[in-house]
Amino acid sequence: MIFGAGDIAQLAHFYFSTDSEYEVAAFVVDPEYVKEPSFCGLPLLSSGEICEAFPPGENSMFVAISYSKLNDVRRQKYYQARSWGYPLAGYVSSRATVLNGGKIGDNCFILEDNTIQPFVAIGNNVTLWSGNHIGHHSQIEDHCFIASHVVVSGRVEVGESCFIGVNATLRDHIKIGSKCVIGAGVVLLSDAEEGGVYLGLASERSIIPSSMLRKI
Repeated sequence: MIFGAGDIAQLAHFYFSTDSEYEVAAFVVDPEYVKEPSFCGLPLLSSGEICEAFPPGENSMFVAISYSKLNDVRRQKYYQARSWGYPLAGYVSSRATVLNGGKIGDNCFILEDNTIQPFVAIGNNVTLWSGNHIGHHSQIEDHCFIASHVVVSGRVEVGESCFIGVNATLRDHIKIGSKCVIGAGVVLLSDAEEGGVYLGLASERSIIPSSMLRKI
């Protein structure tokens, strides 16, 4: 079963259905979010129904939720699924390069074109969107969300529940404290304390309009 009924749940359904040994049987959400009887052509059940309809001893679950509230919603549902007795499934794309001997926790969502170098350790409930580089001997703790095209250099430690935005770069041998937000395009060259927010500079519009640019 997939916990969730949004964009990430739909993507999880696609990836699990087309590139894994799992068969998706149903979706589950909290009762207040059951608006339709089905999602992606499969039953959409409330959390109060799921254990009877799909017993934990015979099924597994994947929590497909974004980084909402700094990954806290996904973390809560992860532990809720475990408390129900479900094994947590994970997805690692066949198009990812994984060289760390499988040191990847449960409920991870690792998409295409990720490069995970030797001796990397990835915790539970971690999302690696497409196209990231996770350098050798680095450690990604539980409940992190790393967006696309992030470079994590060698021997970097990323604490729990961090968010790292697209195109961010983390130099080698630094430590990122838990619950940090590293914004899009940030270049981080030193340690980040717990709870820190690091934002990149947004590009400003030029005073020259596009009509004034020289045509090539």
